[in-house]
Amino acid sequence: MGTPLKVFITGASSGIGLAIAAEYARRGAILALVARRGDALERFRQAHPEHPVSIYPADVRDADALAAAAQDFVARYGCPDIVIANAGVSRGTVTGLGDLQIFRDVMDINYFGMVATFEPFAAAMAAARQGTLVGISSVAGVRGLPGSGAYSASKAAARTYLEALRVEMRSRGVAVVTIAPGFIRTPMTARNPYRMPFLMDAERFAREAADAIEHRKRYVVLPWQMRFVAIMLHIMPRWLYDAAMKKAPHKPRAAAD
Repeated sequence: MGTPLKVFITGASSGIGLAIAAEYARRGAILALVARRGDALERFRQAHPEHPVSIYPADVRDADALAAAAQDFVARYGCPDIVIANAGVSRGTVTGLGDLQIFRDVMDINYFGMVATFEPFAAAMAAARQGTLVGISSVAGVRGLPGSGAYSASKAAARTYLEALRVEMRSRGVAVVTIAPGFIRTPMTARNPYRMPFLMDAERFAREAADAIEHRKRYVVLPWQMRFVAIMLHIMPRWLYDAAMKKAPHKPRAAAD
C-alpha cells in the first residue's frame, strides 16, 4: 500500500461533509475534520479508532481558528494532499423583511469560509507543487432561485472564485476541483418542503466526489442527471427563466422558523 492521503475537511460533522469524511476513512486517509459541533466530530473519531483523525471544533467564519487547525495538522502530519472546503448553510431569505444578517451569515460561511479554509494551505501547496483544493459549490449557484437569494448568491460566488483560483494555481502545480451538488439526501435537504428531482444519497455522492477529486476533475455536477439541469439553467433566456420560476416553490424563510 502507498502512503495514506492526508485530507482536511470543513463542515465534517453532518451531511455531505460527514459522508466525505467516512468515504476517505474507508480509503485509509489521515483526516483533519473541522466543524462547529465538536461532539459530533468526537463521535466520528471514536467510531474510526483504526484511522488517524484529528478534530478541530471551529467555525469557518473564524479565520484564526482555521489557521490554528491547519498549523496543528501540518505539524503532526505535514501539508495535506487534499483540502475540502465543504462547510455551508442554506437559509430561506426575503429582501425587505429584515434578513440582512442572514444574508451576511450565509455569505460568510459559504464563500468567505471557503477562502479562509484554503488560505493556510495554498502557499505551501504551491511551494511543493502538489495538492488539490476542493470547493463544494451547488447547482443552485447557476441561477438565482426565488426564496434562496442568499444561498444562490453565495454558491455563485464560490463557483466563480474557484474558477479563478483554478487558473491561478494551475501553473503552480496545484489542482482546484469544483463539485456542484444537486439535491443530496442530508439533514439540510430534509427541511425542503418541495419535490427534489434526482435526490442522491450522501454516501454515493461522497464516493463519486472522491473519485472526481482523485482524477482532478475541474468541474463536476452530481448526480449526473443534474448536469443537464445545470446546462439548461445556464443557457435559458431570462424571460423564459422568469416565466418558469414564477410559480416555483420557495424555500421557507429562515427568520420565520
